[in-house]
Amino acid sequence: MLRIFRVFVWVLGILLLLGIATLTTVDRSPVQDRSSYQSTIADLDTSTWSSSTSSHWLGGWATVNVTPAQPAELVGYSPRGPYTFVQDSSHVKALTLSNGKSSIAWLNYELLIVHPQLAEQVRAGVQEAGISVDQLIFTATHTHSGMGGYMPGMVGSLAFGGYDEQVVEQLVAGSVRALQTAIASQDTVTIAYKKTSVSDLVSNRFVKGGPTDPFVRQVLLQRKDGQKASFITYSAHATALSSKFMGLSGDYPAFLTERLEEDEVDFALFAAGTVGSHRPLTQGNTPEQVNAYALAIDTRLSADTSAVALQGAALLRTSQLQIDLGEPQLRISNDLRLRPWLFRTLLGEMPAYLDISQVGNILFISSSGELSGVFYEAWDALAEEKGLHLVVTVFNGSYVGYITPDELYDAKFHEVREMNWFGPGNGQYFDRLIKGVIQKAEN
Repeated sequence: MLRIFRVFVWVLGILLLLGIATLTTVDRSPVQDRSSYQSTIADLDTSTWSSSTSSHWLGGWATVNVTPAQPAELVGYSPRGPYTFVQDSSHVKALTLSNGKSSIAWLNYELLIVHPQLAEQVRAGVQEAGISVDQLIFTATHTHSGMGGYMPGMVGSLAFGGYDEQVVEQLVAGSVRALQTAIASQDTVTIAYKKTSVSDLVSNRFVKGGPTDPFVRQVLLQRKDGQKASFITYSAHATALSSKFMGLSGDYPAFLTERLEEDEVDFALFAAGTVGSHRPLTQGNTPEQVNAYALAIDTRLSADTSAVALQGAALLRTSQLQIDLGEPQLRISNDLRLRPWLFRTLLGEMPAYLDISQVGNILFISSSGELSGVFYEAWDALAEEKGLHLVVTVFNGSYVGYITPDELYDAKFHEVREMNWFGPGNGQYFDRLIKGVIQKAEN
């Protein structure tokens, strides 16, 4: 009996030491009292923006197919294994904009996210190819039926298709080629902004009947040769297809952009908007039903003739704000979290930042955090007070989890519990940052 007791004490001691080494309590101190918050707000207040003005805009765009030769792992929902067929090909899209003095470019992927490792390799590939842009912004459609193979680390291997050098090389090569083609095709463009309500097609995933961002926003470009492009953002998650669907697909964003390119424009780029709390209201999850959902959105966009043309000088302003989020707080219960060293072992380093671009009176803000659309109404109102049109996107080359209203932090939702990696207080934090950026924009 004594021997059994000793073994029990040893096991208990080992488990206790293991717990102390790997777990700690959640920091629930007010976010505004933390040094990370205070230093970032100070950086925002003193931040400077690069700025140039000319008399005209130049725009170019291109699409490159990056579907792997061999099936890759499907990423989204739970691990499903390699896709068994191609519902629609996977693409990299590039949109470039310049006023002849400075330039910006968006790279868009039909992927779940743009992992920091992928973003780093693309930046290196762009630099090696001698491509010069003043600001490079990453976006993703956030499809949950896209390919994996671009996420290193333990969690990447277990849940996100691991890291396949061939997949990454193909994505990098496709990104470079798309940028080169887009820049080569640049010509004088006019720019317009359009904001279309589709309130019956999206809902709040957490709160029944709760607030949503019900708008599809488009930035429309037209070259002097008549060619047209559309930069689209929308806040409904790309989760229309079934979690059991085994085909490679860009989900409803791919269906939507294909429809737009058939009927309205020559090029359409879908960048996930503030998807952190929103889901699509579809009639079902088969490809046919998802296509019908895309048609419903397309019909609304086509009927909306309220596009507002950009007037005045070609003003281009850019900036980037690095965000200090403090220690990661990946929870395993209400008040217990993994220690930072274990978080980084599992997920790697996840930098946080905002990419900021002002194109005339259109203000683009791209976030590393998966922002909730419930914040958007207040942001829009503030922007409109300054005579600005606001376009917010996420998945900008890093990923720091969900940014949702702070009152949901202890709710029993997967997204606000396991996926809120740096809370509590991140809702207030990012809300303050976005509002601060809007206030620094020129009108």
